[in-house]
Amino acid sequence: MNITRIGSQHSNKGPADWFSGTVRIDPLFQAPAPARVAGASVTFEPGARTAWHTHPLGQTLIVTAGSGRAQREGGPIEEIHPGDVVWFPPGEKHWHGASPSTAMTHIAVQEALDGEVVDWLEHVSDEQYEASQ
Repeated sequence: MNITRIGSQHSNKGPADWFSGTVRIDPLFQAPAPARVAGASVTFEPGARTAWHTHPLGQTLIVTAGSGRAQREGGPIEEIHPGDVVWFPPGEKHWHGASPSTAMTHIAVQEALDGEVVDWLEHVSDEQYEASQ
């Protein structure tokens, strides 16, 4: 058994290469091999969002606070709220983030395939983010 105490891992700013706006990433867990799952709590300030990206083995988001948005390529923008669980299948191009006026926090859970958990792509434009639902 391993217990990771709150405050024992440093918060990180979401890198500008992968995020638009102000984003804080708080690591939660990284299971040791042979397990390959990891999780983080991610907080997006209003209007902040990820770039488009994919995950080789998919990603689960558990919304814990605020109001957010998520979109898969070719689909509508979906509003997401506390208690919602979002699943993106392996290889599905998508983005997620806060609503324009409210911050949003989610727990992101994903698995590594050959050491890779995400493939970052282009930024979500303001026009894409603000598109009608």
